[in-house]
Amino acid sequence: MQEKRRYFIELAYDGTAYHGWQRQPQSISVQEVLEDGLNKMLREKIAVQGAGRTDAGVHAAFMVAHFDYKGEIDLEHLVYRLNRWLPKDIAVYEVKPVVENAHARFHAYKRSYEYHFLLRPDPFQVMQAYVLFRKPDFKLMQEAAAILPEYKDFECFSRSNTDVKTYICDLTEAYFEFKDHKVIFHITANRFLRNMVRAVVGTLLDIGYGKKTIEDLREIIASKNRSNAGASAPAGGLFLTKIHYPEELFL
Repeated sequence: MQEKRRYFIELAYDGTAYHGWQRQPQSISVQEVLEDGLNKMLREKIAVQGAGRTDAGVHAAFMVAHFDYKGEIDLEHLVYRLNRWLPKDIAVYEVKPVVENAHARFHAYKRSYEYHFLLRPDPFQVMQAYVLFRKPDFKLMQEAAAILPEYKDFECFSRSNTDVKTYICDLTEAYFEFKDHKVIFHITANRFLRNMVRAVVGTLLDIGYGKKTIEDLREIIASKNRSNAGASAPAGGLFLTKIHYPEELFL
């Protein structure tokens, strides 16, 4: 009998209509829709394990999940059939064979997110960005973002009452990019806490609007207290954009 083989599936989705990535008992999720598609195409009950859990309304320009399957797969044809079957807000890019112990979550060594702002309303992007009707001081926000890689413990930006074992994240970059009437906040780390990026963005906005200072940001991080940080920015502006894996995982 043929042994099961493991595959990485690379996909993207607009999270507007979904209650996050992870399967939920009463709400539609990206994981559920993807598993249903794989079940139909491979005629077998397939479980996928994602690289992380995006919250309700959050998007992914690049997400990875793994699954196991015993039979032979025409990978290009599987991608074609999935994209014909899946709703238009989910797209599969590639399915790749990997070594048997490869894990989409635990073998990822770096992840990147973007948070998108619009400086004027745009009906074509309104569900994928946060419209700012009053422009904050982005120069000050850029200065504040630049100090984030100095720190490791980001408990102050973590969702309360989680079962996380450590709040340590190796954050390597945090900066703003300006494109006409759009501003994009980029942030990269080896791992992120639940709700961390949106909490960071909300706190930086407080600085941009004069409600907090850069020195306040340092004190907030030192406090390890979520209630001292800013409110979470809306989910619709957040994108998971990149996940990095060791090359030796891929066959």
